[in-house]
Amino acid sequence: MMNEKKLKYIFFFLSAFLLILMLLLSRNAGITCDEMLHYDHSVAVYNYFASHGHDQTALNTPVTNLKYYGQSYDDMATILIKWFKIENVYGFRHFMSSLAGWLAIFITALFAIWLSDYRAGILVLILFAVSPTFIGHSQNNLKDIPFALTYISGVFFTLRYLVSEKQNSYRDLILLTASIGFSISIRAGGILLLCYLFFFLVVISTFKYYRKERIDPSEIRKKFLLLCGVSVVSWFLSILLWPYALNGPIKNVIESYRIMAHYPCTFRQIFEGKVEWSDFMPWYYLPKSMLITIPVIVLTGLFLFIIFSFRKMNLKKKMLFGCLIFTVAFPVVFVIYEKSNLYSSWRQFLFVYPGMIILAATGFLHFFEIIKVSYLKWGMAVLVILLSLHPLKFMFRNPQFYYLYYNQLVGGLKGACSNYETDYYYAGQTAASEWLIDYLKNKNLPEKTRVMATYPVDWQFRNHPEIKTFYSRYEERSLSDWDYAIVTNRYISPLQLRKKCWPPENSIHIIYADKVPVCAVLERKTKDDFAGYNALNERNYKEAIDRFSKALKIDDSDEMIFYNFAAAFYNDGQKGKADSLLKRGLEVNPDFEPILMYLGNIAGSEKRNDEAISCYEKVININRKYFEAYVSLGELLIDTDVERSRTLLRTCLTMSPKYKPAIIALACTYRSSNPEIAEKYYELAETIK
Repeated sequence: MMNEKKLKYIFFFLSAFLLILMLLLSRNAGITCDEMLHYDHSVAVYNYFASHGHDQTALNTPVTNLKYYGQSYDDMATILIKWFKIENVYGFRHFMSSLAGWLAIFITALFAIWLSDYRAGILVLILFAVSPTFIGHSQNNLKDIPFALTYISGVFFTLRYLVSEKQNSYRDLILLTASIGFSISIRAGGILLLCYLFFFLVVISTFKYYRKERIDPSEIRKKFLLLCGVSVVSWFLSILLWPYALNGPIKNVIESYRIMAHYPCTFRQIFEGKVEWSDFMPWYYLPKSMLITIPVIVLTGLFLFIIFSFRKMNLKKKMLFGCLIFTVAFPVVFVIYEKSNLYSSWRQFLFVYPGMIILAATGFLHFFEIIKVSYLKWGMAVLVILLSLHPLKFMFRNPQFYYLYYNQLVGGLKGACSNYETDYYYAGQTAASEWLIDYLKNKNLPEKTRVMATYPVDWQFRNHPEIKTFYSRYEERSLSDWDYAIVTNRYISPLQLRKKCWPPENSIHIIYADKVPVCAVLERKTKDDFAGYNALNERNYKEAIDRFSKALKIDDSDEMIFYNFAAAFYNDGQKGKADSLLKRGLEVNPDFEPILMYLGNIAGSEKRNDEAISCYEKVININRKYFEAYVSLGELLIDTDVERSRTLLRTCLTMSPKYKPAIIALACTYRSSNPEIAEKYYELAETIK
């Protein structure tokens, strides 16, 4: 067996190699939607301090809620950008993100060495190197990756300090304080580390007591008091770059934790082939998201740990690994129990992955030790290599899209497309923007070019004033004036993805990840759809009909054109043609809510109540937060099923308590049977603006 000194050299060589590799790979990273928001907020934080608190922009974030994030790592990167006048802002941010990712890996490996030996540390490096999701987020995620770094370091130094016999304990205490302070300063959830301090002190002291080891009460008191000091100092450090916390060092930090535990912003996303709101995901959303995106080699290591590792450990090791398992499992169990609002796969829980890697590496290590026959050891080594091939091939082929990785359990990214979210971070827009800029350079355009994008691309086009960019939703593309569009596969109907209706025929360039289209550049073939929309708004229905008729001859894949074309016919008195067009629109996208609502409204106005009810029910089934459908359906049911009507309206109000039309509709259900209750609801409605 290789001696410890040689293993140490191998460990540090691999660590240095991985650092260089990660920093080089960061140059391929795309700009994510979250990154743009957090950079803008970090500039607001910088301005807050630069103006000595006079610029209050960082404290006024009603839409993004970013004041509740400490995001200190973002802020530190921006401070360096401002001080050193770095022009390549996102390139530098990606460098900083990759550095944080590598530090998280390195400290995790040191943790594994402390728990076992250098073989475990080397295995940790290898398992991280074949973890596309973590490496991918390390390229451009300055929120979740630095938090993962501080979380694992906080757990590491907590355990080191609590089991140490004074040797190096003060150094560990300083590193522990910095880790916790840094963690809370990034995300208020870092408060968990403070809880672990005292919980693990009790666990370790109880363990010593039951093992009948000598317990020094004065030593426990001393450690308890020092941990109290750690808590105070780390809390103070955590608020230094956090304007909202500085305005309420205790109250606002706790409020931030409360808000983050039940994040108020909700999003629709694809899960198991269906679109659902993030606050209505099934309880297993988080564990399943992890199961299908963590490489099978890591899952295998975790399985081996569960089966074999505890047999190989002494009582002290079992206690330490038990604490580590708790730090991995508790946050996951807690959010499942709390029914927290979860979205974007499991990126908010990347902080538990380093602990999982330690457990997986330990599982492999102990399994190799159990195998005594040499050919079985070689067979296991070959199996490990084979299990690594799937993520490695994906990483080799898709250097910009590591975070999109799905494992063999769902058939890779191809199997996941239309069943689960893929480019939820809009990373593909960067490559698409770069291609479009080069493409437009070769064209002699007489006027300014207008580029629509499904997420703002102002930064990518910052050096091209001749190109005007703006944001629009893909399904509303016919409602605005644009020449080219950059569209990711986020918020595309899974039915359309399955039918391969996206990317559309007017795509002139497609960005692929593992042969799956994740972003497309579109060239507009006609603006008759936009002209028709303007004519419709101006009530010039004849003109609108003419324009939409021409538009459909060129593009019959846009459901919104059918919707507006039908509106023009309906308002022109040609109701039969309107109905026909709406049904043609559903052939393009059977889940298009505005068309279903329109069909329901037409049916309701013509007393075809059963047909109207069916349409409204479909809308609610597709989108449980389409509140207008609840009101329309509730009003239809007042005379025939008043109890169901009230139940529907109350369901609507549980999701949106201040939705005035639902309150008024609920009052109407009591107008005949109980006028007093009706009056109370009317009075409540009057209080809502």
